[in-house]
Amino acid sequence: MQQGGQPMIVMSEESQRVKDQDAQNYNISAARAVSEAVRSTLGPKGMDKMLVDSMGDVTITNDGVTILKEMDIDNPTAEMIIEVAETQEDEAGDGTTTAVAIAGELLKNAEDLLEQDIHPTAIIRGFHLASEQARDEIGNVAEEVEADDEDLLRSVAETSMTGKGAELNKEHLSQLIIDAVSAVTVDGTVDLEFLNIETQTGRSAGESELINGGTVDKDPVHDDMPKSVEDANILLLDQAVEVEETNVDTEVSVTDPDQLQQFLDQEEEQLKQKVQQIADSGADVVFCQKGIDDLAQHYLAKEGILAVRRAKKSDIEFLREVVGADIVSDLSSVTADNLGYGDVTRDDEDEMFYVTGDDNHGVTLILRGSTDHVVDELERGLTDALDVVSQTVSDGRIVAGGGAIEVEVASRLRDFADSVEGREQLAVEAFADSLELVPRVLAENAGLDSIDTLVDLRADHEAGDVRAGLNVFSSSVEDTFDAGVVEPAHSKEQALSSATEAANLVLKIDDIISAGDLSTDKGGDEGGPGGAGGMGGMGGMGGAM
Repeated sequence: MQQGGQPMIVMSEESQRVKDQDAQNYNISAARAVSEAVRSTLGPKGMDKMLVDSMGDVTITNDGVTILKEMDIDNPTAEMIIEVAETQEDEAGDGTTTAVAIAGELLKNAEDLLEQDIHPTAIIRGFHLASEQARDEIGNVAEEVEADDEDLLRSVAETSMTGKGAELNKEHLSQLIIDAVSAVTVDGTVDLEFLNIETQTGRSAGESELINGGTVDKDPVHDDMPKSVEDANILLLDQAVEVEETNVDTEVSVTDPDQLQQFLDQEEEQLKQKVQQIADSGADVVFCQKGIDDLAQHYLAKEGILAVRRAKKSDIEFLREVVGADIVSDLSSVTADNLGYGDVTRDDEDEMFYVTGDDNHGVTLILRGSTDHVVDELERGLTDALDVVSQTVSDGRIVAGGGAIEVEVASRLRDFADSVEGREQLAVEAFADSLELVPRVLAENAGLDSIDTLVDLRADHEAGDVRAGLNVFSSSVEDTFDAGVVEPAHSKEQALSSATEAANLVLKIDDIISAGDLSTDKGGDEGGPGGAGGMGGMGGMGGAM
């Protein structure tokens, strides 16, 4: 205070500040709004979201991380919760909606504890204790799975894909996933870098297939070139087969037509030389990332060399692994040692080349769907399933799904809470209650009574059935492990860890100081900090979604 009782002003007039309980309420409201936005997508009976961006592009999905990335969220706290989904996607491949929903429920229960005058640090300590104990309990309940147990791995893939547009063909697609993961597994390590995914529209998902090798969705540059070459020497080229141009603008004065013809002959000779360098290397097939001159195309066809121009950089890099070739950037130094070896075949129906190597290091999964929206959602679902199966192969542990693991861990946490002293005990119990959100939401999204379902699940787990979960298709509580509803233990552990850390990070904040409005998009409309309604672009998100 200044002399005379006037307050000292140390912040600019445009700055905003929210303190103490107002700051906590603001942050919790923002985080819960994000959580509730994706909650209805959870489980096999979850609904989809239609997202329209500023350019008018439409995305239809129920993948949690995709929804949160596509939404125009304009709030610093909400973006912290989105990081939970992104971390879950990077580390586990699936379970993003579960992680975000649990984070929101943790904060909702923490808000109740704050109203009981329990200090945030006590809640944070309790949540940390509960998270560590929950991860240990998941490890105790988890069952081992061998890398060659195709039946269980197929169940893991089907569980991940269910509800993501792949259900009608999940048996076929799950087998493709198992075959793909098996093909890129070396000494127990799964390397998905050797797996390429291509999409096609106009056909059903049941016609999707796995190709040993790579694909190039291009046409030959000349009609007289061969369409397929067996036992081919393959050149991967990152240099244009065109007349080289100068780096500076030049002008040439020509006094008679013979001089002009000399220039044209020189250009033709330069192209001939480039083609001859390719032919001398022994190459039968050229995949060029850049352009090929029309005259060079003619000479390549005369040499009987199959050439493709403007191939995608990602395709060239993948073919390097498939055929064992080097990517050549200078034709003058190319030798036979730079070439790869394999078979190149043309599929006229799909209008693409299939490339297989003698010692295959890569496979391509060709996903087919009736429309772009269908095939995009199918790709998201299969990408998650691939990540989940590869994680399961590496980690070797699975748990029963359908909310079984959450109810069992919640029950064990309540027993653990009795051994915790102080107010942290209440936080541990609140953590246990938060875990039971998963079976409750699964039941709600399936049109079932969430309270009755939770009561039945608790009763079965109290009776010792640790695998009792909700089968939303039969609308009954049963052994979901035997029913084929299984999930990787690592995904559950990661979801709890990410959700807890995000919730604790939000609870730790008691003061928000902003140089301007609390929007993260300084070009947007100003929004005040007054609860969920003043969260910049977040005001109506909960209701809109």
